[in-house]
Amino acid sequence: MTSNFASRLIAWQCTYGRHDLPWQAADAYRVWLSEIMLQQTQVATVIPYYQRFTASFPTITALAAATEEQVLAHWSGLGYYARGRNLHRAARLIVEKYHGEFPREFDDIVELPGIGRSTAAAICALAYHERRAILDGNVKRVLARYCGIAGWAGDKKIETQFWQQAEALLPQPKSPLPAGERVRGRVEENDIAAYIQAQMDLGATLCTRSKPRCGECPVRSDCVAYQSGRVSELPTSRPRKVVPERYCTILLLMHDNDILLEKRPGSGIWGGLWCPPQFDDEVAARDWFVRNGMTANDGVRLETFTHTFTHFKLHITPLKIHLARKPARAAQPGSVWLDVGEALRAAIPMPVRTMLEKVCRG
Repeated sequence: MTSNFASRLIAWQCTYGRHDLPWQAADAYRVWLSEIMLQQTQVATVIPYYQRFTASFPTITALAAATEEQVLAHWSGLGYYARGRNLHRAARLIVEKYHGEFPREFDDIVELPGIGRSTAAAICALAYHERRAILDGNVKRVLARYCGIAGWAGDKKIETQFWQQAEALLPQPKSPLPAGERVRGRVEENDIAAYIQAQMDLGATLCTRSKPRCGECPVRSDCVAYQSGRVSELPTSRPRKVVPERYCTILLLMHDNDILLEKRPGSGIWGGLWCPPQFDDEVAARDWFVRNGMTANDGVRLETFTHTFTHFKLHITPLKIHLARKPARAAQPGSVWLDVGEALRAAIPMPVRTMLEKVCRG
């Protein structure tokens, strides 16, 4: 069953899998970058970010030499900004410890900031063709259905079952093809890179969360969920919790076409990014405004909108205020006046980008 599962997936991937992703058949740096960007983010969203990122930072050395501000500006809008900060930290460590060459050993890779067991294994498998199992969201869904694993994957015991099955289903080790022959139509049944890609492609294109296309699946003949009519039940959903809701007021302080932005602390939401002044409510915003000696020509309350994070929802009310003059506070550390167009090119979170684009539209 094990080798049969792997060989069927590899054969399917050769014909029906994705072969045009920009990070495929790439070096370890680009595989690493793609794996980090793809964490909790769809491929279609990642591709333009990946292309811009590699154009600006074509090597690990170039990434390490950049400032955090430059890195986060390229990450702006992709979300989960700790990924970008960890990527930058890891690049500097690689330059320091490995002379800019991405490490080859799994134990060295997994020690880098922002890299866990599955990401390290994916890099080893896709870039170095090592026989390693991965366990990203797509693979968990495939294994949950194929092996009939019930229970939330976040539970430690269930996660252990997933890893056991992922390891057991790996293709048997053999000598891989030379790198130049690892192309479409020239894949051996034990090619680990093709197998790992096949798992991810199957989960992304056929074994989807909703409306899976089981009739086209190459392993449906012995898929536990398909054969037992449990496809809609697996994988088991995360136990439902009430999502906390928070509220904030953001001041869009304008002088002509300039806006005041403050750099947020390195930790917490939007860590290290540029944002307008943010407060718990309008009372706190008004107190801050008066305390800093600001005067307004006019102001308007924009429509409240909601931004959803992993663990809570944030309801944001923007107050757009045109100032009579620029206050002295703008010269203090941690704040800056930027033209709105320049601000849109800076390292800002997506909700701020949404607000500034509305400002640009008037």
